[in-house]
Amino acid sequence: MSTGTMKKSHSQWSSRMGFMLAAAGSAVGLGNIWKFPYMAGQMGGSAFVLTYLLFMFMIGLPILVLEWLIGRRGQKNPIHTMEDVAVAEGHSKSWRWVGIIGVLGSFLILSFYSVIGGWATDYIFLAAQGTFEGVNGEVTGQIFTDFLGNVNHLLTWHTVFMFATAFIVALGVGAGLERACKVMMPGLGILLLILVGYAAYVSGPSFGQAFRFLFTPDFSAIGGTAMLAALGHAFFSLSLGMGIMMAYGSYLGKDVNLLSTARTVVIMDVIVAMLSGLAIFPLVFANGLEPGSGPGLIFVTLPIAFGNMAGGTILGVLFFIFLTFAALTSSISLLEPTVELLEEKTRMGRKTATTVSSLFIWALGIACILAFNEWADIKLFNKNIFDLLDYLTSKIMLPITGLGTVIFGAWMMKQDLIRKELNLGPFWFSIWTLLTRFIIPVAIVIILVFGLIQ
Repeated sequence: MSTGTMKKSHSQWSSRMGFMLAAAGSAVGLGNIWKFPYMAGQMGGSAFVLTYLLFMFMIGLPILVLEWLIGRRGQKNPIHTMEDVAVAEGHSKSWRWVGIIGVLGSFLILSFYSVIGGWATDYIFLAAQGTFEGVNGEVTGQIFTDFLGNVNHLLTWHTVFMFATAFIVALGVGAGLERACKVMMPGLGILLLILVGYAAYVSGPSFGQAFRFLFTPDFSAIGGTAMLAALGHAFFSLSLGMGIMMAYGSYLGKDVNLLSTARTVVIMDVIVAMLSGLAIFPLVFANGLEPGSGPGLIFVTLPIAFGNMAGGTILGVLFFIFLTFAALTSSISLLEPTVELLEEKTRMGRKTATTVSSLFIWALGIACILAFNEWADIKLFNKNIFDLLDYLTSKIMLPITGLGTVIFGAWMMKQDLIRKELNLGPFWFSIWTLLTRFIIPVAIVIILVFGLIQ
């Protein structure tokens, strides 16, 4: 086995439930609450939802299981896990590049994810102050535009959000990641149910309209664009290809059933996405707003609804608390692979590794902030820094890491051992083999190619 590391002990999750909540917390993030609703709105509602569900279980779940399985085998950070498992299987150390790209991807993503997390945190206070009372689309649009133009304001909330992320991660796997998710995930569930219940109460018939929009099958709307969007979102919704799940798997004991746990995590992730739609779309329809209004749905469109309904201030505060919690459960997972690498590769302790990682990510986040104002004219490939990092990670790095992971797991590892580890009979293992060796790699290549040409 390769050594490259200086520490022999390795943390472990204290329980299957703790691990499951942490993994679900990583998966449940801004993608479920911000991206999924507006994508569903733009892609015809139920057609997108049905396709998304299919791809979540056919594509997302097997990759999630493979990342955990490889991580558990290696018991180290993603880079050295890939290297060690590859050597143990009789292959080149060059497979560590799958881990390198994954860890780098999570590092880059957190730099702009923290900025958006700061937006959500600030909007809690904007809602509480009654900023959105009686507003229209022009006003909420101007509020958001002014917000993006205020460097000091953006920096303050980016710093607050990044500090909260670092504080949790510095406490360790059990006392930090696991304990935080044990508190925040049930909190997220309670908040979401309150939001759905309140939306049903105040929107009247619009709740039924939202339900039909999300769940009534409309197969005529399932075209190539909707299928590709659903495929991509299913892949990214579960935090795949970022080194996160491999890092989480490295803290996992042999007694955890990977398939059943992955199934639970996927179901939780899907439920949050569905309920988020039911919390958002009734308000959108009740106020005559546009469900396919794009990324501005959360920060421009929804505040109009909050500002023009009874109890909208309270609902707005609860919604942005919910959004911030969801962002935080994902941000701590994005930081973990880099911290795990530094902790194992250097003499740094947990707190020092977290501090160093966070400072570099925070600094890169400043460049993302400036992309909306002072550096708006600085572009590379016709993209500002924020958009370039988003494109580089989501369109290139994550698909490459995911493709490398599934090829390694399906073709380079001893399949009989995987079958025994997953406790699959001959029939179901043949389905597993068909998916991981052929269908999933082709699907990822499609994501990669179309992502590059769009």
